[in-house]
Amino acid sequence: MQQSENILRTCELKERGFYYNKIKSLLESGEIEQVRRGFYRFTDEMSFSDVPVIKKLFPDGVICMESALDYYGYTDRVPECWHLAVDSRSARVRFNIDYPIVKPHFIKTERYTVGITEAIIDGTTIKIYDKERTICDILFHRNKVDAEVFNTAIKRYTADKEKAIPNLINYSKILHIEKKVREVLGIWL
Repeated sequence: MQQSENILRTCELKERGFYYNKIKSLLESGEIEQVRRGFYRFTDEMSFSDVPVIKKLFPDGVICMESALDYYGYTDRVPECWHLAVDSRSARVRFNIDYPIVKPHFIKTERYTVGITEAIIDGTTIKIYDKERTICDILFHRNKVDAEVFNTAIKRYTADKEKAIPNLINYSKILHIEKKVREVLGIWL
């Protein structure tokens, strides 16, 4: 079974022949666990990661902020939660879950799609903002990001040989943070 098949909705379990009594039995035996109402996960060697759960519950979510910094190696701190960017028109109630811990960032539609790429995390392909969008985001939210995390991210980005300065400049124009980019990164670029 692939990581993406590890999380199933009730209707998908029923399609596979697992009805109420069988689901109840699997829950009691610990072979599956309920992730959220209507979503279940098989408890096997593939159940160590939150990524398949996030991808299934939030298919429109994009890994961002501290979670993206962690992926790119721009921070030494492990984020306390998964930071996900979603369109500002998304329903907020769906993020009221106990597991996994998710912090949604509601982004205006015209800004939401800027810089989306894909990454493979724990064997699962998931949407993530690229390095330049991530740096733009932490510049935009500078007062909400821990100073040590911010400084480490900026230093590591400027030292990254694979950074794409044209993308950073383009994103800063779209996101209306050109001045912040020039002030903070101008001397490094």
